[in-house]
Order: sequence, then structure tokens, then C-alpha cells
Amino acid sequence: MDIRELLQLVQDGEMTVDKAVEYFDKKAYEEMGFAKVDTNRELRSGFPEVVFCEGKTDEHLLAIYQKLYDENGEVFGTRANREQYELVKNVMWDVQYDDVSRILKVSAKEHKKIGKIAICTAGTSDIPVAEEAAQTAEFFGSNVDRYYDIGVSGIHRLLDHIEEIRKANCVITVAGMEGALASVVGGLVSRPVIAVPTSVGYGANFGGVAALLTMINSCANGVATVNIDNGYGAGYYATQINRLAEKK
Repeated sequence: MDIRELLQLVQDGEMTVDKAVEYFDKKAYEEMGFAKVDTNRELRSGFPEVVFCEGKTDEHLLAIYQKLYDENGEVFGTRANREQYELVKNVMWDVQYDDVSRILKVSAKEHKKIGKIAICTAGTSDIPVAEEAAQTAEFFGSNVDRYYDIGVSGIHRLLDHIEEIRKANCVITVAGMEGALASVVGGLVSRPVIAVPTSVGYGANFGGVAALLTMINSCANGVATVNIDNGYGAGYYATQINRLAEKK
């Protein structure tokens, strides 16, 4: 939450003055030697620090999860594997892991959700990236509707759902191959569209570069593109848009 939201909670009696003072007194970051954990990030940006699990040693991962849990009462991590889940589970019994999205999270409470984000995939092979986006947005307090396997090779599938998709505050399109879904959706809705290229495809897809180039060269207005397979970035960005739309 930002400072204005924090003060509003105090004014509404939903947070004590002492609890608010704790937020303001937080250190800018916690020095851990191997990492500087950004414990003050939620106050600055409205989102707590998220852990990128891939490539971390067991010792570092456990220490970071423990520090963030102690500070925030919950932790959200991306690109984890099942071995890391088993590791964290030994010290945090309520940790949850999803094999599809590879998200590893400890959530202390059910998050209140607002607004609506629509997430569309071209095919079922794009679902892991889409789920990373969807579960990121849900963790940060957005309602998410999923529309999977509605790619342009069978465009009637997209058109069957377009009226519901148009009701969302933001639309995320996830596609590999040639990545045309983002341009098509961008031409059919009045909301911002976030395009996510995936590494799904045959050789000339170049690991998602073909879809990336299609999306950043889209002729449709209102389409913004994130990096290849970056479902987390899309879910974060969509949540920012959704929050602004709901405030308005």
C-alpha cells in the first residue's frame, strides 16, 4: 500500500497509529550479506518484494523467505521448482506451490480482490506463463478471468468470449508461435492490452523472439509488450492498471 492508503486506514479506524508508525519506521532494506532485502518496498511502491527463486542456493532462499515472512507475514516467489518447495516446507508448513505456474507462496490471509483482469492464451502450451500472470495478479488483489486456448487459428473461439473480455479493466494476451493474438485483441477492446510473448513454437520461433517482434510491432493501439515468458511482469503491470481503474 502507498502512504495515502496507509493514512486512510488509520483515519477509517482499520489500523492503529502504532501499527502505522511501524510501517514508517521500517528500514529501507535489510542487509543480509549475500542480499539486501527490500523490506520497505510496499510502502514506496504498493507491492512487497517478490522472490525470483531460480538459481538461488538453498541457504539463501530459506533466509530470504524467512526474512520477508517476518517482515510482511507472507512471501511470494516465482520460478521455483518442487525441490525448493520441499525445502521451504520444512520450515514453513503453510507454504503453497503450483507446478504449472511455478509459484511458491506463503499467504497469511485471503486477499481482498477488486476490479477485473482478463487473461487470454493462444494455446494450452501458453498456460504456464498465463498462470504466472494470473496468480501474481490475484495475490496482489485483482479478480482474474481466464480465457485459455482462443488463438487466431480458430478465431471464433475468441469471438465467443469477446463481450466478457471487453468488461475487464485490462487484458493480458499470452501467445507463442507468431504472437498474433495481442494485435487481434488490441483491435477489439477499448482497454489496455499487455502482450506476453512465450517461447512456445518451432525453430523459427527463436525461443519466443518471433512472437516478441510481432507484439512490439503491433499495428493495434494500446498494446504494451513485456519480455518473453514474463507472466509475473504482466500480472504486476495489469494490477497497477486495475487499481487505477477502480480508484477512478
